[in-house]
Amino acid sequence: MLKNIRDNCVLFSIGGVGYALLEILWRGKTHWSMALTGGACFVSLFKFYGKHKKMKMPAKCIFGSAIITTLEFCCGCVVNLKYKLNVWDYSKCRFNVKGQICPFYSMLWAFLCIPVSTLCKKLSDIKSDFK
Repeated sequence: MLKNIRDNCVLFSIGGVGYALLEILWRGKTHWSMALTGGACFVSLFKFYGKHKKMKMPAKCIFGSAIITTLEFCCGCVVNLKYKLNVWDYSKCRFNVKGQICPFYSMLWAFLCIPVSTLCKKLSDIKSDFK
């Protein structure tokens, strides 16, 4: 059980740092809530991809985008709508939902799932080597 907690903490850290760095590269800034969201996204994707190893890449991208978009919407509803921290605002994007998510960024998340899926596979292989 402790090994599982440790593994999840490592995955969470990878996702949190990766998401924050990606946001700094894209927007020039980030917020601590993005690191938490990124950690949750990466742990979720790692577990999903681990359960669906034979899934084709296009499906991995669609499901991965759905996972990331859902978690980003949940985070946005809390940090932006409830606590008014104004971390991001997609209200000017077409077909946005409450200014928290939009199709454009969901599409970007789908493309991001290509390298993320590969990283998850490599980390899963490394994890298997130590069992």
